[in-house]
Amino acid sequence: MPETTKDRLTIHIERFPEVAVVRCKGELVAGVTDLLYRDVKELFPEVQRIVLDLKELTYMDSSGIGVIVRIFVSSKSAQCNLELANISGRVRQLLGITHLLAALQVIGENNVRL
Repeated sequence: MPETTKDRLTIHIERFPEVAVVRCKGELVAGVTDLLYRDVKELFPEVQRIVLDLKELTYMDSSGIGVIVRIFVSSKSAQCNLELANISGRVRQLLGITHLLAALQVIGENNVRL
């Protein structure tokens, strides 16, 4: 259960045999996006599925959107499935405006298969 913190963002990772759940808390903004990317990228060789749980993500700027796209592209290259779970209203609105909700796999809290 490693946890990484940098000012505005806390990342907590739970690992299971074939899936890792990455819980993000706080703000996914410029200055902390590399932290999330680094932590998620390390999971690619170990798991087949990564679930980004955004339930406690309160804010995301364009850098946050960029890192989610970067993680999505890298996960495809690593033959790993990326899923977004528990997207808060504000973050969901932002992903909707940018049309990323249609491109990314979004699951609800009850659909997370651990």
